[in-house]
Amino acid sequence: MKTINELQDIATQIRRDVLRMINSANSGHPGGSLDCADLFTALYFDIMDIEPKNYTREGRGEDMFFLSIGHIAPVWYSALARRGYFPVKELATLRQMGSRLQGHPSYHAKLEGVRAASGSLGQGMSVGVGAALTKKMNNDDKIVFTLHGDGEIEEGQIWEAAMFAGANKVDNLISIIDVNHAQIDGRTEQVCDSSSLKDKFIAFKWEVKECNGNDMQELVNTLKECKQACHKGKPVMLLMNTKMGFGVDFMLDDNGWHGKAPNDEQTAKALSQLKETLGDY
Repeated sequence: MKTINELQDIATQIRRDVLRMINSANSGHPGGSLDCADLFTALYFDIMDIEPKNYTREGRGEDMFFLSIGHIAPVWYSALARRGYFPVKELATLRQMGSRLQGHPSYHAKLEGVRAASGSLGQGMSVGVGAALTKKMNNDDKIVFTLHGDGEIEEGQIWEAAMFAGANKVDNLISIIDVNHAQIDGRTEQVCDSSSLKDKFIAFKWEVKECNGNDMQELVNTLKECKQACHKGKPVMLLMNTKMGFGVDFMLDDNGWHGKAPNDEQTAKALSQLKETLGDY
C-alpha cells in the first residue's frame, strides 16, 4: 500500500515521462495526459486489484481498465510501465515505426495491459459494459473501470451504453469522466454544453460520485467509495474535476495543449517544474 506522498511522487514522474515521450515523438496529446496522471497513479498503484506478471486479455480474477479517450495513451503507457507491465525503457519508442506504443492504444500491438483498441472515441463504455457482463457470467466479482473525456461524451454511443448499463444493473462497472472543460475545438460549454452531468447519469439509474481529480487524497478516497458502491444494483459514475495540463504552469487549463507536442525549450521549462522522483527512462 502506497502513502499519499508516494503516490504523488509516482504521478510526478509519470508527468515527466509524458512530456519527454511526446517531445521525443514530436506528436501526441499532453494536456489530458498531464491532468489524468493522478488518476492513473491512484488506479494502478492503489485502487485496482491487479497482478501485472499474470496479465491476460481475459482479466479473470482481477480488476480491468479500458481507456476510451485513446489519445491520452502516453499517460497510460507510463503508468503501465512504471507498474511493471513492460520495461520502462520502452517508453522511449512512443509513436516510432514498429513500436508497440502507438499513438492510440492497440490490442494488436500486443502491449501488456491493453485489452482493446481505442482509436475512435466513444466506444470505451460499451466495451466496459461487455467486459463487466462477462465477469458476471463467470461469477467473477472484480470490477471494470473505464475512462472518458467530457468532450468525448458528445458521442452518442456513450449514452446508449449508459442507458443500457443503468437499465440492466451493471453494478460491477465504474466509469470515470475527466471533467476538464477542454476539448480540441475549445471549451466544452461552448462546443456542446455537457453541464448537469450528475443529473443526467442519475436519470440513467447510475450511482454518481464527484471529486477533485488533481487532489490525490480526495481522489483515492472517492475511488474507494466508488468500489464500495459496486454490487449494489447500479453502475457507478465518477465525475472527476481536473485542469488540463495540470502540473505545468504554462499548459494549465489551456485547450491549446490538447494535441500539441512541446518543443525542446518548452519541455525543459515544463520538466523544471516536475521533480524527477523515480528516475527517467
